Amino acid sequence: MSEATRVLPGQAGTQGAAAARPARWAVFSNEDWWSVWIGLLVIVVAWALFANGSSLKWLAVAPAKWKTLAEAGQGIAAHWPNYLALFAAFALLFGTGLAVLGHSLARFLPAFLTLFVVSLLIFTASAWVEASRYNLEAPLLALALGLLVSNTVRLPEWFQSGLRVEFYIKVGIVLLGATLPLTLLVWAGPVAVGQATIVSLATFFTIFLVGKALGLDRRFAAVLGVGGAVCGVSAAIASGGAVRARREDTSVAITLVVVWAIVMIFVLPFASRALGLSTAVAGAWIGTSEFADAAGVAAAQAYGDAARHAGGAIAGAPDAAVQAFTLMKVVGRDIWIGIWAFTLAWVAITRWNTGDDAVRAKADVREIWTRFPKFVFGFVLASALVTWIASHYSLVDYRKIVTPDLVAPISTLRTWAFTFCFLSIGLTTRLRSLSATGWRPLFAFTAGVVVNVIIGYVLSVHVFASYWNGLGG
Repeated sequence: MSEATRVLPGQAGTQGAAAARPARWAVFSNEDWWSVWIGLLVIVVAWALFANGSSLKWLAVAPAKWKTLAEAGQGIAAHWPNYLALFAAFALLFGTGLAVLGHSLARFLPAFLTLFVVSLLIFTASAWVEASRYNLEAPLLALALGLLVSNTVRLPEWFQSGLRVEFYIKVGIVLLGATLPLTLLVWAGPVAVGQATIVSLATFFTIFLVGKALGLDRRFAAVLGVGGAVCGVSAAIASGGAVRARREDTSVAITLVVVWAIVMIFVLPFASRALGLSTAVAGAWIGTSEFADAAGVAAAQAYGDAARHAGGAIAGAPDAAVQAFTLMKVVGRDIWIGIWAFTLAWVAITRWNTGDDAVRAKADVREIWTRFPKFVFGFVLASALVTWIASHYSLVDYRKIVTPDLVAPISTLRTWAFTFCFLSIGLTTRLRSLSATGWRPLFAFTAGVVVNVIIGYVLSVHVFASYWNGLGG
C-alpha cells in the first residue's frame, strides 16, 4: 500500500471524511491539525491564567506521593472534583475533534471514560514513594499493563473507539514543546549545547546506519536512532509519528530505551565512582549517556548522595551532579526532539517515499506540505511561545516562577496524554508482532549505547572537564 493510501492506526475513516470537506476547512480536516489546535489552546489558556496571577494547577491534577494504599485512596477522594473536571476537559477537546472528523461520540466517550479511570489508577501507582527507584513512570506502567491485558484478554469492540494512539501522542508532543523553550539552550551555555550536539549526531547515525546494514526498515532505524540519541521514550514516539513508522516499531524502540535506561541507573554511578570522577563531571557523563530523564535523575541523584556521605572521597558539591545532568540531558539533548522530528519528517517525505509518490513529492512543494506532520509545527509553535514568555525572566526566576505556575501544569497534562497513548499502544499491540523483529533492533541500539557511553566519557572527562567542574565549585 502506498504512503498516499495508507491509513494510520486509530485514523480509520478520517481520510474519507476529510477529503469531502472544502479546502478552506483543511485546518480542521485531520488529527494532525486538531492536535495542534488542542495543544496550543491548552497552552494559551495556561498562559492567560499565568499572566493574570492564576494557574492551570487546579485542572492539571495528579496524584500526590503516597506510602500506603490508604493515603493513595484519600488523595483521589479529596480531589475527585478536579479529576472529574479534567476528564470533562479532555473528553470535550478530544471528542470535539473526533466528532468533526466523523467519529461517533456515543462510542468514544464510554471508551475514553474507561481509559481515563485506568490511567488514573496507573498515575496513582507511579506516585508511590518507591516508584522512582524502579523507574515506574506512569506512561511505562501504562504500556506494560496494556501489553499484559491485550495479550491475555479479548477486548470488546466498543472499547477500540477510545484507543486513539496517534491523537493522544500528537497532543502530548505539542504540549511537550511548551516545556522546552529555546531559551534553555542559551542558559545551558555553548559547551553543553556543543556536547549534546556531538552526542546526538554520533549516536543517531550509529544506530541508523547499523540498523540499515542489518536490513531494518529505514523508518524503524530512524526511530531507534532518535530514541538513543535524544530523550528516549518521548523522542521515539515523536520521531515515529514524524516518519510514520509502524506502531510496533515504536513499541520496540520504547522497550529498548527503558531496558537500557534501567541498566544505566546502576552502571553509570558505579563506573563514575570507580573512575574517581567529580560530581559535576559524573553528572555530565550521566546526562550524555542516559536514555530517559527519570532514570538519569535517579542516577545523578544517587551519585550526589554518595558524594554527600563519602566524607570528601568524591570531589565536588553533591548538587552539582544533578545540575550538570540537567544541563546536558534535560536541556542540551532534549531540545533535539523537535529538530529530529522536523528533519526526519522532511526526509521521509522527500526521500523515503517510493514510485509515483516520491516523484510527486519532490516535484510539488504543496505535496510536501500536505504530507508533513502538522503536529511538528505545533511543537515548534509551543516552544516559541514559551520561549517568548521565558525571555522576560532570568534562569533563576524561570525556575522559581514560570516553571511551577505555567510549565509544570502543562507538563502534567502532557503526562496524562502520554499515559493515554501508551495504554492505547499496549492495548492494541500483540507481543508476537514484537518478537518477530528478532535480534537486529537490539544489536543496532546496543551499538549506539556503546558509542554514546564512550563519546560521553571522553567529552565529559577529558575535553570539557574544566567547564563541568566549574559548576561544582
